[in-house]
Amino acid sequence: MTANQRPEYLTLPEVAEHYRTTEGTVRYWRHCGTGPKGVKLGARVLYPRAEIERFDRELAESAGASGAA
Repeated sequence: MTANQRPEYLTLPEVAEHYRTTEGTVRYWRHCGTGPKGVKLGARVLYPRAEIERFDRELAESAGASGAA
């Protein structure tokens, strides 16, 4: 993989880092059905990059609707 390419799927630690939160929080989001949707592959949960981008847009829209800057 070159420096310009990004992985298609993110791991739990990568998602937690992206949102500047803990892995436990991301697990809790998954348990509650909120947050980005993961894909279970064996014992691992991976998060498609497209789903992370979708959730980012959802967060931005909800922040804009609430008047947050």
